[in-house]
Amino acid sequence: MSENKGFMKKLDKFFEGKGFYIVLSLCIALIGVSAYYLLTGSETDVEDQNTLSENYTQWEEAEPPDAMTEEPPETEEAPETEEKANETEEEETAVWSEEAETSASEAMIWPVNGEIETPYSMTELIYNKKLGDWRTSSGVELAVPQGTQVLACGAGVVERVYKDDMGGMTVVILHAGGLRSIYSNLNEVPTVYEGDNVMTGEVIGSVGVTATGETEKNPHLCFAMTLDGQSIDPAMYLPAR
Repeated sequence: MSENKGFMKKLDKFFEGKGFYIVLSLCIALIGVSAYYLLTGSETDVEDQNTLSENYTQWEEAEPPDAMTEEPPETEEAPETEEKANETEEEETAVWSEEAETSASEAMIWPVNGEIETPYSMTELIYNKKLGDWRTSSGVELAVPQGTQVLACGAGVVERVYKDDMGGMTVVILHAGGLRSIYSNLNEVPTVYEGDNVMTGEVIGSVGVTATGETEKNPHLCFAMTLDGQSIDPAMYLPAR
């Protein structure tokens, strides 16, 4: 106990003298050193943060790698795909044409029920009994009595009614799809006019003897058909006989 009291007295004397100022100086120095390191460390952190921010901004502004911007290479399958599409379209068109032709054949009728004395023939010469020579035939001649009613082979519009130098009184009916039916050697006065709408089986006139070479003893209906202005065999569109 006496030793502790002695140490305390010495300590009091130390602080009453120069010791107080020594301790104060040490504290001030310690505070200064601590403040220096704190400030230095803060500046370093700020600089590091600024550096990171600059690097991040540069990374954002930089263009993406070439692999990201390059367009995918063209494949060689495109032409093949296009060819297949064209083939499919052609097949569909062919099927549609066949179906349309079949429907037209079912819908149409022969204009008279007479026997075919002169068949359709555009590639071979055939003998024409009326004219007494060999020639091609762009239609068919159906043998029927004079005055027999002639029916429209299909629905359409009467396009022309006129007197032909060879075929005599003629009626032309325009059907759908550029198809036309032509009736010649009719009586002088048909029962239809240009612009009339006619239905399948409607009477358009009667068989006469107005065509060249026709006689009352052996009259015919001269019947022909065209598609887009080109001569065709009526049997392609009319029912089989």
